[in-house]
Amino acid sequence: MTLDDFLADPASRFATVAMTDTNGLLRGQMVSAGALKGIARNGMGMAPAQLALDPTDQMLEMPGVTDGAMADFHDDPLIVDPDSLRHVPWAKPGHDLLVLSNYGGETAKLCPRAILKSVLARAADAGFAPKYGMELEYTLFDETAESARAKGYRNLKTATPHASHDLVLYQVVQSEWYEAIAAMAEPLRIDLTKMHEEIGGGFMEACIGANGGTDPADQLVLLKNFIRALALRQGRSVTFMPRWNEQADSQSIHLHISLKDLSGNTLFHDPAGEHGMSQTFRHFIGGLQAYLGDMTLVFQPTVNAYRRFAPGTFAPPGLTWGYENRTTCLRVVGHDSGSLRVENRMAGADANPYLITAATLAAGVAGILERLEPDPEIRGNGYAQAAPRDFARSMPEAVERLRGSALARDWLGERFVETFSATRAFQHDEFRRKVPDVELERFFDLG
Repeated sequence: MTLDDFLADPASRFATVAMTDTNGLLRGQMVSAGALKGIARNGMGMAPAQLALDPTDQMLEMPGVTDGAMADFHDDPLIVDPDSLRHVPWAKPGHDLLVLSNYGGETAKLCPRAILKSVLARAADAGFAPKYGMELEYTLFDETAESARAKGYRNLKTATPHASHDLVLYQVVQSEWYEAIAAMAEPLRIDLTKMHEEIGGGFMEACIGANGGTDPADQLVLLKNFIRALALRQGRSVTFMPRWNEQADSQSIHLHISLKDLSGNTLFHDPAGEHGMSQTFRHFIGGLQAYLGDMTLVFQPTVNAYRRFAPGTFAPPGLTWGYENRTTCLRVVGHDSGSLRVENRMAGADANPYLITAATLAAGVAGILERLEPDPEIRGNGYAQAAPRDFARSMPEAVERLRGSALARDWLGERFVETFSATRAFQHDEFRRKVPDVELERFFDLG
């Protein structure tokens, strides 16, 4: 169905126009079919201050949006994408259209989807077109949102009692859940390629197929938002926190990416190269190693994300790379022109899919243009070897490194770097004032 088809159908009543905020959450409004006609031409007003909200609608300080003359909470137009049409699961026909959008004009410089579109266009100008897909990790609980809150998010009942990595037994036990996700994915046009149990109680993974443009990032945003909606509809809860419990494994988004030229020819494969890697691919890896560390904040956007790097959590040990090696950050996967790619394992599951794709593509293309060589390949256990380059290990360090990154300012934009780093610094300062339970338990009786 096209947008014109929906508007021409007398049974069409309402549609949801949505944009993705900085956290990766969909925010939007239901509009009548009549109103959608005007919105398709002129856009839909929404306050840029939405981009300054955290997941619980705490307003973070965003320079130029929440301060000074701009702190009037005015609307700027969202530009609808007519190629993004989906249908909302569970909604009645005529009420179920979902249209994705992004800000235009000056606010586009703060909008994750618009930033990715800008980076994609710049990569295309250099002759490169990415093909990418993503893996999403999450934990499912047999708890309502209310019961989890009442327990203080402790001693929660996970959907499976213990780790069950790829164990068909628990996939069968959870078959209704997996089937519900598959059914949900169809009207949302999510190319769901794989689902399985992960290493931990209730710990699961869902994967989407590779494609170009904004589509895979669109799909992952939809998958995250609607998995949460599905859980709530079933009286359950789900979390994408990178580290929700001291005993839990870390949760990630893994981005698989390769490059083609504008004629569709693969650029990463050379049968004469080691592991079949072309020199272009090696330069792409070199760019990731050179620049991703300074953009850690994009991949670890919350204070919780840095707890993911505790020992023994299967998080990357540093900015290392290796062939078919999950103990590295940049895992080269595949064996021929159709499968060879790099898996960027850096992002926490709370990261914004548009931003991590934009940052990865920017760093890799810069590596190609600058002919950067990667560090020596890590062979064997990467956790037992020193990483020659590292990402930021704390939010303050990540804020400073992003602010100082010439590449981030060039590719992601000056205004994005300033506003995003300011909101994360505000978040860190807010949490620094909190007194965690573990400190009370450890130090209350001190002296």
